[in-house]
Amino acid sequence: MHITMIGSGYVGLVSGACLADFGHQVTCVDLDAGKIARLQLGEMPIYRAGSTRLLPRL
Repeated sequence: MHITMIGSGYVGLVSGACLADFGHQVTCVDLDAGKIARLQLGEMPIYRAGSTRLLPRL
C-alpha cells in the first residue's frame, strides 16, 4: 500500500515509520523543508526512543 503522511512531527513521522516497518511504501510531507532534508540525509529530526532503527524503512 502507498501511504502519504502529512506532517512529519512526533505523530506523523513515528506512525509513518511503523507503517513502513510493516511493509507499506510511505511518503512523508511537511512544510518544514529542514525536516525533510534531514530525513533525506538519514537523520531523525525528532527524538522518539527506538525510532532511529525504523528510519531506513522510510
